[in-house]
Amino acid sequence: MKLPKAEPGLVFRYDYLWSREAKRGQNTSKDRPACVAVATDAETGPQLVMILPITHSRPAGSTAGVEVPARVRRMLGLDNEPCWVIVTEHNIDDWPNSGIVPLPGRRETFVYGILPSGLFNKIQAEFFKRYDRSRALKR
Repeated sequence: MKLPKAEPGLVFRYDYLWSREAKRGQNTSKDRPACVAVATDAETGPQLVMILPITHSRPAGSTAGVEVPARVRRMLGLDNEPCWVIVTEHNIDDWPNSGIVPLPGRRETFVYGILPSGLFNKIQAEFFKRYDRSRALKR
């Protein structure tokens, strides 16, 4: 089964490792939908992707996310429960990698689909706003 090209907005199934889990020393977590936020050029060497998790847990405290509308959840084949793309943390990984797994009940594919451009632009803007701020605080 061939993986599609990693492109921003691609939603796929992935073993997303939350930062709190990594701090505890874990190196695997739970397979979940995830979204490619940024992808490097595959022509220049190993392709790297920044991956944002998609979760049913409503963002709270310092966690921020963008809700995925019901019509988009249906289009992607996600379940009916509300979900959010979390924009306050990310994984960086090679593409492809061993964390990419087939969809439940659809072993022939790893991919849910592509987010509509308007929603993805909102997600990416929220992610970069927070990413730039967190990098500035570390200097």
